[in-house]
Amino acid sequence: MNSLKTYLAVGLGSGLGSVLRYGVSLASQAVLGSHFPWGTLIVNVLGSGLIGWIAATALRAPRGQLAHWHPFLVAGFCGGFTTFSVFSLESLYFITLGQAWLGLLYVLVSLPLWLLAAMAGERLASRRGFTAE
Repeated sequence: MNSLKTYLAVGLGSGLGSVLRYGVSLASQAVLGSHFPWGTLIVNVLGSGLIGWIAATALRAPRGQLAHWHPFLVAGFCGGFTTFSVFSLESLYFITLGQAWLGLLYVLVSLPLWLLAAMAGERLASRRGFTAE
């Protein structure tokens, strides 16, 4: 991918990921309520799993289609879909509400889940016999 196409791919992927993140956030509030930021937790766990899978799959087939789409999928879509900034703001919000314990719980639950999801995505991609070519 040339430079301009790469930037456009990242921008398009980011926009699509952001729109989907917003939709997941609204749907989770409607279904699970707004007392806890379920939408952010969900997108960050799903996005971590997806990025782990994409990175491992592209590494196994560096000339395959998935590797070609890496800027669109990783920096673009996953970058737009997941959000550390909103996670930080939501954590701070709990503190301003006088619920620091809930903010701490959110951090302590989120980080391990993100790492486990990334590991699960990587392991899924590393299964014997799977290629993305």
